[in-house]
Amino acid sequence: MLRAVVLFGAILALTEGQTTQVSQCSGSSAGPLPINAYIAGCITPPCVLPQGQDAVINIVFRVPYVVHRMRTAAWAYLSIIPFPYDLQEKSETCNFLVNTYCPVVEGEVVMYTLRMPIEEFMPVGTQLPIEFRIMDDNNRAIMCIRAVVRVAPPVAAHQAQLAGNATMTVEV
Repeated sequence: MLRAVVLFGAILALTEGQTTQVSQCSGSSAGPLPINAYIAGCITPPCVLPQGQDAVINIVFRVPYVVHRMRTAAWAYLSIIPFPYDLQEKSETCNFLVNTYCPVVEGEVVMYTLRMPIEEFMPVGTQLPIEFRIMDDNNRAIMCIRAVVRVAPPVAAHQAQLAGNATMTVEV
């Protein structure tokens, strides 16, 4: 019982008590939804992600069987066509587990933080669904989420734009 209380407290601390509305991924082998997913700063998609920063995605999921190695893959969907999004070294899921390490045992509840770079070449205003899938060594999906995101200008540019708008409002 104490273990359950500690685990619940850890889950709340990791996600700050927040949950982003995500949906099931496409395809029959997509994997289940996690226990909780929170894209920092976003409750209801589209999640606004500024260029040049990392999107921080906190995911809590239960591992269905013993897993020695996991990797995260991301796909951006333009219409119905998926394009892989290279997470580079951040795709090694085991390196970013918060409460445990690999290998993980069957039934273990895992807390994971993914930091996904929002590249500056992505056009501002682009809005599209992205899927995040955690897979084992045999490419079986352990869990998968889908969320709609919108690319925003870099934070400094966005703040300058807001300041300019505020000045214009005051002058009128």
